Amino acid sequence: MRVAVTNRDIIKLAAPISLAILVPQISFLTNTAFLGRFGERELGVNGVSGIFYLIISMIGYGLSSGMQVQMARRAGEDDDRGLARVFINGIMLSGMFALGLMMLSLWATPIIFGLSLHDSDNIELTINFLYLRVWGLPFLMLSQIANSFFISIHQTRYLIYGSVAGAIVNIFFDYALIFGHFGFPEWGLAGAAVASIIGEFTACATMYGIFYFKRLYERYPIQQYARFDFKLSRRTLKVASPLIIQFLFSIGGWQVFFIFVEHLGRQQLAASQILRSIFGIVGVVTWAFAATCNTIVSNVIGQGKQSRVIGTIIKVAKLSLGFTAVLCLLLLVFAHPFLRLYSTDEALVNFAVPSLRIIVLATLIMSISTVAFNGVVGTGNTLVNLFVEIACVCTYLTYCYLVIERGHSSLQWAWVSEFVYWSSLFIASFIYLRSGRWKGKVI
Repeated sequence: MRVAVTNRDIIKLAAPISLAILVPQISFLTNTAFLGRFGERELGVNGVSGIFYLIISMIGYGLSSGMQVQMARRAGEDDDRGLARVFINGIMLSGMFALGLMMLSLWATPIIFGLSLHDSDNIELTINFLYLRVWGLPFLMLSQIANSFFISIHQTRYLIYGSVAGAIVNIFFDYALIFGHFGFPEWGLAGAAVASIIGEFTACATMYGIFYFKRLYERYPIQQYARFDFKLSRRTLKVASPLIIQFLFSIGGWQVFFIFVEHLGRQQLAASQILRSIFGIVGVVTWAFAATCNTIVSNVIGQGKQSRVIGTIIKVAKLSLGFTAVLCLLLLVFAHPFLRLYSTDEALVNFAVPSLRIIVLATLIMSISTVAFNGVVGTGNTLVNLFVEIACVCTYLTYCYLVIERGHSSLQWAWVSEFVYWSSLFIASFIYLRSGRWKGKVI
């Protein structure tokens, strides 16, 4: 379970992760395109409510990322039983978190959006959508833990199976339930929520089905550690809690961004939902290399090779930049055809083009900064990640408030905020990694 740090090994680990991330993004693209054809208001509301659900899911992602660091470290130490303990305890811990977050969301949604949104129709649609959407959270969080397990044992190809199964089911029910095809009712935005829940259940069942049918429980005997371990949970939360808060700040900043954009108007909100989907597509490669960097750095430290950490991060960052640059070039050349996938409204397409160019350029900076930031995560000093995230998000929100909420600037200037955030993240991560203060961290 020890990895080498060559371009081939990095790509071998990152490629399946890229595909596993790409498939849900294709599903999200399809969902956005269907809603774009159903109605401009529904498209915009899906942006606001989708970000809120993403915030909740990021709590699970932060939890699974903290466990991934631990599992990758155990893998680097060739401790299969220790890895199994972290995994099964993580399943139980995630289940409890998911139920708690569902209850909290059902209570908080009317308060948050009743106070923040201006349009009463947007408020009603957002609340109704999220009342349905949160029921997929347990399946999503359990899938995140399974994904972290397979990444830690370097079996990333299995992530593709879960993603493909979930996406196919999600796209089918999106089409059926949004528009009322194949004898299903026409539910519009509510249909998109139900389709997503069914897709998340399918992905979760697929991932744990693989664990069972591949008989991985023989090498990783999770059944022997089925009792909830409070001591291990505290250790896990010590690593994961800064990541959870970090992701809350990160995606929470995006939630504020979309609320500010809603104040600009319906067209700006609808265009931003399209742009968010595009941002996800272009960022697929970057996030895959970032997850790879997290795992490899932790594994290398587990092997006792701390001197190779900086070189590893630089090597992953170069690959991330190169692959992302190719995607960005294609998107710049075919900007109009790609935007027409989402909407047949030429006015909306033309309105979104200038902001699309801003996003593409910001993604190049993101391709480096995300890898560097996940290199810091891989060192295990997640408290530093939290402080870095808070500082960067505060800088980002200051820009958004001054430029969007107070200045009422054009949409492309609103999306320049991505430059502000990713540049700040890279500078802070670079300074910490060069300082060497992460050496000797025990998790």
